[in-house]
Amino acid sequence: MMSSDAMEPRIVVLASGSGSNLQALIENTQSVGFPGRIVAVGCNRPGAFALERAEQAGIETFLVDHQQYSSREDFDRQLRQTIDRYSPDLLVLAGFMRILTPDFVRAFHCRMLNIHPSLLPKYRGLNTHQRALDDGEPLHGVTVHFVTEELDGGPLIAQAEVSVDPQDTAASLAEKVRAKEHLLYPIVVRWFCEGRLKLAGNQVRFDDLPLREALRLPVDLNS
Repeated sequence: MMSSDAMEPRIVVLASGSGSNLQALIENTQSVGFPGRIVAVGCNRPGAFALERAEQAGIETFLVDHQQYSSREDFDRQLRQTIDRYSPDLLVLAGFMRILTPDFVRAFHCRMLNIHPSLLPKYRGLNTHQRALDDGEPLHGVTVHFVTEELDGGPLIAQAEVSVDPQDTAASLAEKVRAKEHLLYPIVVRWFCEGRLKLAGNQVRFDDLPLREALRLPVDLNS
């Protein structure tokens, strides 16, 4: 349910690194007519460029340094308390390199999204591009999904494909996938903010219909 004290859905973004997906989200959400607003950007690594991107855009930032906590539970507890100050309708993970505890995930059930650089359910976890190359995959890509307690195993929302060429390396494949990420993620965030996208139990609903499989869409479109 959207916050009653705001005219538009409130978004908190978590990032750990350079924040290229964050930049795409900032540019889209600050464009005229976008149905949501990033109210804060959080990070677990001091000095991450994602924080600078947010500050340059006039967005409030916060840091919860995971190295200052003795356990994942303590870190997640502090992170959740910090996020709750912003009363988000949507929590967006944009390169947030932490495995979240079940309690944290449950606290944001149905309102937390993640983007993963593979065509899930293939290649959960890390090193997805090299693994796709090693297996001789003709297609690779990116997936946006709701976050559940299962790592990279939440209900799928949308995917975008890239072709794998014979000359591709892990680095070149990553660049192809990253370009798709920057197009796809803002579209899915828009859908959520418009109320078109929901998670009911473990079932994704899009335009009030159950989504049986991830949408494969031309990611240069905004509708």
